[in-house]
Amino acid sequence: MRRRLPALPGHAPVRLTTLVLFALLGTGQGDARAQQTPAPCDPSNGGITLPAGFCATVFADSVGPARHLVVNPNGDVFVAIRGRRGGILALRDTTGDGKADILVRFGDNGGSGIAWRDDYLYFATDDAVLRYHIPAGALEPAAPPDTIVYGLPAERGHTAKTIALGRGDDLFVNIGSLSNSCQVANRQPHSLGQDPCLELRSRAGIWRFSASRLRQTQADGEHFATGIRNAVAITFNHEDGSLYGLQHGRDQLHAHWPELFTEQQSADLPSEEFIRIARGTDFGWPYCYHDWQQNKKVLAPEYGGDGKLVGRCASKNDPILAFPGHWAPNAVIFYHATQFPPQYHYGAFIAFHGSWNRAPLPQEGYNVVFVPFRDGRVTGQYSVFADGFRGVSGAQRRAIHRPTGLALGPGGELYISDDAGGRIWRVVFRPDLLR
Repeated sequence: MRRRLPALPGHAPVRLTTLVLFALLGTGQGDARAQQTPAPCDPSNGGITLPAGFCATVFADSVGPARHLVVNPNGDVFVAIRGRRGGILALRDTTGDGKADILVRFGDNGGSGIAWRDDYLYFATDDAVLRYHIPAGALEPAAPPDTIVYGLPAERGHTAKTIALGRGDDLFVNIGSLSNSCQVANRQPHSLGQDPCLELRSRAGIWRFSASRLRQTQADGEHFATGIRNAVAITFNHEDGSLYGLQHGRDQLHAHWPELFTEQQSADLPSEEFIRIARGTDFGWPYCYHDWQQNKKVLAPEYGGDGKLVGRCASKNDPILAFPGHWAPNAVIFYHATQFPPQYHYGAFIAFHGSWNRAPLPQEGYNVVFVPFRDGRVTGQYSVFADGFRGVSGAQRRAIHRPTGLALGPGGELYISDDAGGRIWRVVFRPDLLR
């Protein structure tokens, strides 16, 4: 389905003849115009706050539960839409004003993960990874997708799949846990943990598949890393050739073990872990969790821990950086571009979806942070880059916007998606704004 987007307030709808549009797409002049002419910025940056010199336009709005997104070399934006009426949303800006004016929807299944390589669009539904061929200059495929992987576990728990393409033929897939902490009775006070935790055989880890082989099952893939409760945010860093991710930490320490943890401890813990994911790494879930205040991994109470005991966790892999609990990291991307000032080059942007379980402390997250990074290591303190998504709402479930996906455009612009209000921002750096 192809249609032009309705004009946003203060912007006239685009009217281009088919001939002119074809000429722009065929010669690449449409892309050149977008890169050569600084895009105007929305007066309020679409409701978000940014550092000095940065500004944003609302690239698209009210598009549905927009999860991860990717931008191809032409500057077209492809968004994974979750839900029964989901699929893929393709967006194009034909005028260079920083706002999409052509929209195409395709695909029958909702999903979360999306990636691009060599005119192929990879899309992860809850139980499969599909691959669409998008011809040069096109916004939609001419044929049904190939099935790269099928039959992935999708019953209950963390069902959304996210993906990253590595070097060569590598396709990495996050398969989230079935449960909160692998208890005998899930999310029940004082229920002990299963030992061993049987779901680790098929969930709570990263699997590696071939990106080109068709009709693979989970058994055809390599169980690349384990002990990762749910790494919604994964990406491949081509600078150092490593896979990185952030996992959602477990919930309900106080609710299930009130004699061991206060409400405040339960709000702050465990860490949301920024991890380097190498073959064979084990980050300890469900037996362990990371405590950013103590800067160590400790044994989970379901397995005999008391908040201080390390035990078997001494052998588990540590994060490279830890964030406070329950911020819900949903996307990470390394800035391999030059439009932004030098201090942002090679660093990591992380989208935090926002918490639901930090009471009695205020709910947190709902922002995009920046982590300075180079040569495989964090080089400084993280800082909030984009904020204001949540609006003035009090409760998490009434948040106006929740950052979910991140992508870089061909000119170094940063795109941010939101699965609560269905808004997509395009963020650019404008030196003239500093004068």
